[in-house]
Amino acid sequence: MTTLTAIREAPGLEGYLDALEERLARSVASHPGRVAAVGNEALAAGGKRLRPLLVFFSTPPGREPSLAAGVAVELVHMATLVHDDLIDRAHFRRGKAAAWSVYGPDAARSTGDYLFARAFAELSAAGDTSRVRILADATLCLARGEALQRTQTRDPSTTVAAYLERCTLKTGKLFEAACRLAGGPGAFGLALGVAFQITDDILDCSGATIETGKIAGTDLRDGTPTLPLLLAAQRDEVVRAALAGDALALSNGGALVRVAATGALERSREVALDYARQARACLNGELHRDELESLTHAVVNRER
Repeated sequence: MTTLTAIREAPGLEGYLDALEERLARSVASHPGRVAAVGNEALAAGGKRLRPLLVFFSTPPGREPSLAAGVAVELVHMATLVHDDLIDRAHFRRGKAAAWSVYGPDAARSTGDYLFARAFAELSAAGDTSRVRILADATLCLARGEALQRTQTRDPSTTVAAYLERCTLKTGKLFEAACRLAGGPGAFGLALGVAFQITDDILDCSGATIETGKIAGTDLRDGTPTLPLLLAAQRDEVVRAALAGDALALSNGGALVRVAATGALERSREVALDYARQARACLNGELHRDELESLTHAVVNRER
């Protein structure tokens, strides 16, 4: 099994990522103004560029990895972060002030829309309608997932199945699109995306903020029913009340400690590991099989 460092050393990847960053910058700056300036700050915040990595590693033998596809999926991802921070009223992203908190809600909303538009401009310029359709379908799923999250907010009775559906729509579908845009196995990306999201939700409860870019405990304070919170709420009435928005349960503190005491983090990790195994089971003779397998381990073994 290759290491995460070895993934970054794959032949051709460094050049692809360098070109990706240059094209992202050009795309965001293509229409100078407030939204381009705010979008550039979102770009400068960095990120794992995991979705473009999937484009690169999912490209079949004999083909050149699509730069337009990598740029497009990353722009969509950036757009969702800008919009999510606005919807959730999150003040920070990756240690920096969120766009809406600096420039106001209207500027953030417009910037997210602009980034979505630039994503589709990148794909449509290549004249490949099938790829535009793939990304459009994934973007629709993102919107459906966000709407589903609104209906689940502060509802500790949300089922695990409903939570996993939300993960599939909000995260898995864009991972799937990254693989499909490259001509690779979409099922791999879908399972990997769910594993990634569950791990993010575990990190939010365990106090790790570097990887997620959020302040620990955000999901509980916002009433977002994640897998560890739902599993903990089944065993602890204080956690259940806090997730439902009970001010006293939230103000007393210690709710995250109680979540950990129920064993919910470990049980959630087992679910994430199972999705990672499902992702690996989708691989069959891919050019970069070792690197794709390593990604399944990397997403569930991030710093805790």
